[in-house]
Amino acid sequence: MKDARPQALLVMDPAKFSVQFQEPQLRRLHGLVELTDPIVTHDLDTARVRRRLREVEVLVTSWGCPELTAERLADAPRLRAIFHCAGTVRTFVTDEVWRRGILVTNAADENAIPVAEFTLAAIVFAGKKAPFLAQDARKHRDDWSYSTRRGELSNRGRTIGVVGFSRTGRRVVERLRTLEVDILVADPYADPAEVAAAGGRLVPLPELLPRCDVLTLHVPALPSTRHLIGAAELALLRDGATVINTARGAVLDTAALERECAAGRIDAMLDVTDPEPLPADSLLYDLPNVMITPHIAGSLGSETRRMSESALDELERYLSGQPPHAAVTADEFVVSA
Repeated sequence: MKDARPQALLVMDPAKFSVQFQEPQLRRLHGLVELTDPIVTHDLDTARVRRRLREVEVLVTSWGCPELTAERLADAPRLRAIFHCAGTVRTFVTDEVWRRGILVTNAADENAIPVAEFTLAAIVFAGKKAPFLAQDARKHRDDWSYSTRRGELSNRGRTIGVVGFSRTGRRVVERLRTLEVDILVADPYADPAEVAAAGGRLVPLPELLPRCDVLTLHVPALPSTRHLIGAAELALLRDGATVINTARGAVLDTAALERECAAGRIDAMLDVTDPEPLPADSLLYDLPNVMITPHIAGSLGSETRRMSESALDELERYLSGQPPHAAVTADEFVVSA
């Protein structure tokens, strides 16, 4: 542990700070670093904060952190490490951060936990057609015969297609082992042995699509993954399949999905959309075989404090001279979410 505690500044939206840093997290943070006024800010351009940055060695960041441009970093000559209490750092880390050799960590592993939990629940509900039968119930009220109109309501023996063996994708595969299902994984970068160890089988995407009853997406939003699942891919899905997207909206072609769902051929459960939110006149809102939730799969409420604790763990390792567990490198930055 360093002899003197370094100066630190929290850079995030104040509302996120109040949720992510409650008494236990603040007590722990005060024991690790020096925090002077202001402790937290979302604006790095005020004269007061710029003066504060001159002494700062550590930034603890979260949602709402502004872009760390070369001009802003010029005010932080002593900055050595950034510990992010959320997932992606893509919104604020710049080339200047890498050029200066600043350590960057994130809490993406922790954020993957609630997304995987949400996805597992969605897959189970998809097998039972629960969201769509719930909508039917509002119309049919005292006549439950509508439950027979959506095919077999079962999860046993289903084939689940997982696109992307990412942090979340891997956790989804592991959790699916609690069900009696066949798990197929498509990811050009995944190791077949690792996929098998988690409980899945690695296959090419064109082979996966026509075989799965549920398709769940877990790839980052990159130029190479935009509309990865488009009209041609959706056409390969079997009738009655369900598409689940808890990754990024742009991975899925919205217009193509609208056409397939409007035809009643496939169903969809969307926690993310493109654009986000969808326009008020989007057809998807009114289709009885589409469920839309407002981007709630990721860490919210008390779940976000798991991410804060992870960032504080990384801060402790930094202060003790130990290597980080969740460092983000410039090379990974290019292909990660």
